[in-house]
Amino acid sequence: MLRRGRARQGAFVSQSRHRRPRSGREQRTRRSLVSGNSLEKWLAFGLKPHVLNQQTLAGQAAYSGIGLHSGSKVNMTFLPAPPNHGIRFRRVDLDGQPEIEAVVENVSDTNRSTTLSKGNVKLHTVEHVLAAFAGAGIDNALVELDANEPPIADGSALEYCRMIETAGIAAQDEPRETYSLQAPIDLQSGAAHMTAFPHDRLKITCTSAGDDGRFTQLFSVEVNPDTWRAEISRARTFCYYEEIEHLYKNGLIKGGSLENAVVIRDDAVLTNEPLRYPDEFVRHKILDIIGDLSLIGRPIGAHIVAVLPSHAANCEMARRIVAQIRKPVQAAQTFAPPAARDQQPKVAVEAKATETIVQDGAQLDVNQIMKVLPHRYPFLMVDRVISINGNHIVAQKNVSINEPYFQGHFPNHPIMPGVLQLEAIAQVAGILMLKKAENFGKLAYFVAAENVKWRKPVLPGDTLTIDVELTKSRGKIGKAQGKCLVNGEQVSSALITFMLIDNDES
Repeated sequence: MLRRGRARQGAFVSQSRHRRPRSGREQRTRRSLVSGNSLEKWLAFGLKPHVLNQQTLAGQAAYSGIGLHSGSKVNMTFLPAPPNHGIRFRRVDLDGQPEIEAVVENVSDTNRSTTLSKGNVKLHTVEHVLAAFAGAGIDNALVELDANEPPIADGSALEYCRMIETAGIAAQDEPRETYSLQAPIDLQSGAAHMTAFPHDRLKITCTSAGDDGRFTQLFSVEVNPDTWRAEISRARTFCYYEEIEHLYKNGLIKGGSLENAVVIRDDAVLTNEPLRYPDEFVRHKILDIIGDLSLIGRPIGAHIVAVLPSHAANCEMARRIVAQIRKPVQAAQTFAPPAARDQQPKVAVEAKATETIVQDGAQLDVNQIMKVLPHRYPFLMVDRVISINGNHIVAQKNVSINEPYFQGHFPNHPIMPGVLQLEAIAQVAGILMLKKAENFGKLAYFVAAENVKWRKPVLPGDTLTIDVELTKSRGKIGKAQGKCLVNGEQVSSALITFMLIDNDES
């Protein structure tokens, strides 16, 4: 018999409970969920994700370690739970063994981790455990701990995934409630910017970077049990060397070491093993997002676009989505556009919605471009449009040594930043969308970039040719495939997503 909280360090113990015999379909379903958990297997059994029944653990599993911030030893046990129970944490070290539900209403602190509170009971750093449950598709579970923080293990969610695999997954008789986002949500929290778009499944596109731009990384993934296990679960937590003293003095990272975190010092990475992914840092940010968004209390269908995310921003996004679930119409949010530019010309346009301001075959000089785009020096990245035909456009940007960014982007070896080439692609794509009469005066809001590749440096004196094709235009959302060329050779490319928003000055 397993005695809770007495598993040896790093060891897992599993014990199945007595339950009624499963039907043949349930047995097949459970096998498909445990061995692979792929979306294709769900569909093969006629089980679509949005109607799949709730799931819990088939047995128990225990693990012992130390807390990242507290440094205290802790024993943790995963147990099955009945339908509609949700994920709950039980503090077995306290009188009465109080429980805390893993819901966003119980979030009390987001400083370097997510803390849940109920009354005087607190539980810190819950996001990795929650991410493991969400990634595996576990709706109901009870987590018992004898301290105020789960064991950090290796700084990723890998050990928690192993616990779930050891315990097994069991389908339950109650249907799973899911929610598909009905309207976009946009928020800013400090340096973090997050946008959620309606989508049929959970997709996360994330950009992370240090304060000085070190290790800027981008990753995008549709989250399902397969991609969670292979692409996200092993990404470890990290911090910057210059932060360590401050964090320690503030009572944090007392249990931190190279055994459970990656440290970035200048341009070096300090770790006790090679990086598990080439872009491990941004993948860990996605892991945190998955864990924090699970506090919504149900799986969601949405495309989350995050730039420099934080636990504060993640939890605020969870609150906004919960508000939309409860009051769909009232909570449907419109975007707050950037402040209007004083120099933006006001042009009265009288045209039918089907007409275009810029006709096919037209060529535009910089003055005509500024009547379509709101951008101005030094951030206008298009000097002229060579051709427009339907959903295809070709434009040019003359890269001069006088560009202000060359003063700081390698003064002795000036190179045009790759992100500005992306911005040029986005602006040219914006012209394609904004040429329509019904879109004139709006802003093309750049929200995501996928399959980004930089092949060759762009130098002063080069003429950047920007070739863009609009691949999707539905309502306010558009997608475009773009590439930049110099002397006919491709130097960069990306698939970008943008959204049209109203400009109050138009």
